[in-house]
Amino acid sequence: MTSSGTVMVIIGTRPEAIKLAPLVLALRALELPTRVCLTGQHPEMAAEALDPFGIAADANLALMRPGQSLSELTERAVGALALLLARERPAWVVVQGDTTSALAGAIAARQAGIPVAHVEAGLRSFDLSQPYPEEINRTLIARLATLHFAPTPGARVNLRAEGVPDAAIAVTGNTVVDALHRTLRDLPPAVPADRRLILATLHRRENREAAFPEIIGALAAIAARGDVEVLLPRHPGCPPGIYAPLEACPAARLVPPMPYPAFVAALAAAHLVVTDSGGVQEEASALGVPTLVVRALTERPEVVEAGTALVVDTARGGILAAVTRLLDDDEAHRRMANASTRIGDGKAAERIARRLHDELHAARRPAA
Repeated sequence: MTSSGTVMVIIGTRPEAIKLAPLVLALRALELPTRVCLTGQHPEMAAEALDPFGIAADANLALMRPGQSLSELTERAVGALALLLARERPAWVVVQGDTTSALAGAIAARQAGIPVAHVEAGLRSFDLSQPYPEEINRTLIARLATLHFAPTPGARVNLRAEGVPDAAIAVTGNTVVDALHRTLRDLPPAVPADRRLILATLHRRENREAAFPEIIGALAAIAARGDVEVLLPRHPGCPPGIYAPLEACPAARLVPPMPYPAFVAALAAAHLVVTDSGGVQEEASALGVPTLVVRALTERPEVVEAGTALVVDTARGGILAAVTRLLDDDEAHRRMANASTRIGDGKAAERIARRLHDELHAARRPAA
């Protein structure tokens, strides 16, 4: 198959859109023909996340169906992407992170003989059930990728331990920091609030049953203090009734998924964050917002090593104790409220784009 010389960027979810938007802009700044494909895994949210960056999708596969299982989505995504790649004939396919769309993109590309660039490569929890299916997806993508753009030195160590050649790995920082910095520049000045803001984000598949009542119960108890506001954007994958205890709290505000600029503004204004999200751990660490990770473990140890995050698991009592300490102990809060550059310095997309630029031009160079 003769290549068209383009770079195909595959995006499935809102986090992928946020993290890949800076790369799309960086590729286009180097005048590399770049195409953006949405799989539709997050039907509206991914396109909405691209909009503040001035990026529109070139293709939307609209793959989601009611009640669709992960295996059904994977099968349909691989098939639809295979047809798209046969038609578009890109020189490279770029996937990000650990979603079903990223895995399907890597499979379809390698089956078509197209090299794969994996952005945010090398993250590991070393437990295939946590997070699920993300840990499975990212370890499989590592076997398929041609270039591995690791966000941190620790991620590179993980890849090397799995046998990935050093020449195929580049430590770049995480592109989420690029997106964060770009968005912060355009935000209006913050308005002082009467109460301290606790920003919460919850969506992990493995948390939605037994853990969610514990986490929501802890957040409701915190909101009842009267001196804080709890802000929680609802995730479309979570059953609406799961939030009921928090909905009854006057000091809690449950909102639809927030546009990325509004979310960044809330994050920057937050006194602390309670989250099971990977990306939010990174964004909060870059801003120096103390973060409590309501999971058993994190594949982003750098945020814990930087002192900006603490893994507190999902038990109500443990969450409540950790939040109370950060609200009532100024010194404990101060120790965690230090911005870190371990996740990235805001130039990751530029580094990735330059490497892809060099790879494309090397491929076009006639043999000596």
